[in-house]
Amino acid sequence: MANTVVFGSQWGDEGKGKIVDMLAEKANAIVRFQGGNNAGHTLVVNGETCILHLIPSGILHEGKKCIIGNGVVLDPVVFCKELDHLAARGVDVSPERLMVSNKTHVIMPYHQQMDTARESAKSDSNKIGTTGRGIGPCYEDKMHRCGIRAADLADKELLREKIARALEEKNVLFQHLYGLEPMSADTIFEELLPVAERVVPYLGDVSTAIQEAGNEVLFEGAQGTHLDIDHGTYPFVTSSNTVTGNAACGSGCSPRELERIVAIVKAYTTRVGGGPFPTEQLNEDGDYLQSQGGEFGATTGRKRRCGWLDLVVLRESVRLNGPTELAITKLDVLSGLKEIKLCVAYEYKGETIEYTPQEQNSLAHVKPVYEILPGWDEDITAARSWDDLPANAQAYLHRIEEITGVKVGLVSVGPDRAQTF
Repeated sequence: MANTVVFGSQWGDEGKGKIVDMLAEKANAIVRFQGGNNAGHTLVVNGETCILHLIPSGILHEGKKCIIGNGVVLDPVVFCKELDHLAARGVDVSPERLMVSNKTHVIMPYHQQMDTARESAKSDSNKIGTTGRGIGPCYEDKMHRCGIRAADLADKELLREKIARALEEKNVLFQHLYGLEPMSADTIFEELLPVAERVVPYLGDVSTAIQEAGNEVLFEGAQGTHLDIDHGTYPFVTSSNTVTGNAACGSGCSPRELERIVAIVKAYTTRVGGGPFPTEQLNEDGDYLQSQGGEFGATTGRKRRCGWLDLVVLRESVRLNGPTELAITKLDVLSGLKEIKLCVAYEYKGETIEYTPQEQNSLAHVKPVYEILPGWDEDITAARSWDDLPANAQAYLHRIEEITGVKVGLVSVGPDRAQTF
């Protein structure tokens, strides 16, 4: 297996976890390279559901090395809860199997409080739709060069000092801007100590571990390309770079090591939270996609907004990430629709465009240009090869290939591990 990057090509929730789980079988190591526990990867193995937020989904395969890279922000409490959850299922989560980069930044309670305080203070029209997990404020401290890194958990004196320093500014904001009680550095420090003791054995040199794993490493991203802090629908984005270029930076390896790039594409489009969504269907079609697809966020439980597949958005993802193939997920959800629409272009400022405009909130002012394809009634959840798909389903996939210029390499027709070919 070549070194492989798996990325989301839309606004997240494309089904990356399932594809990573499938590809992990042939990998020596699985690396998570960005984001935090605002992401949720749902896996169904032999009818049993498992949701992971931080630990790479490859952990469900025996003997695979799973790594959390420096580009991730780690909530140590959530990490320990996932350890316990997996251990209760009989999964080996020993430090020999699981490693956290010394350079990974740590989400603190004050990050979570800042996150929720800011979002609560915004008007409804300005809300980003943050999960309130403290992801953004943690990345802020990283860039402000006052963040707490995972290696700091092993140095009690340094840890106590950095917590106190961080709260000097944050407590002023809590009290005088948001009307909240100040947070105690001593309390945070004392509550963190037992958690830190559990995390420290997992710390290590991730860059060296990736190098030692050889040419069979799987890099796993979170969220989707159009939530990228630079290239997404700013300001309705996440706080990290979700594009494949960050796989190298967020894990500590050379970009030349990244060979196979798999774009995960849901057969329709969904979005959670605020922000423009050109193909959103606030009608029976949208309701059908939502109910048939079980579209609720794995992390928040929020109902996802649903719409037709947007190939303008996908074309931009292809340009930004350079995928070698597409993995189409949830194709089975489209079964039963008489007609299926594909957005192939936008009308914007009197012109027809094939790429997303760059101005802030410009996607809120485009009009989708649709092609209409015939649907299919057949139940395809038992399909295990291309030939098992109805002709109209094959035509739908062929049209996606034609417009994006990228071949479809994988197709998923249901939630279980076995329902992918």
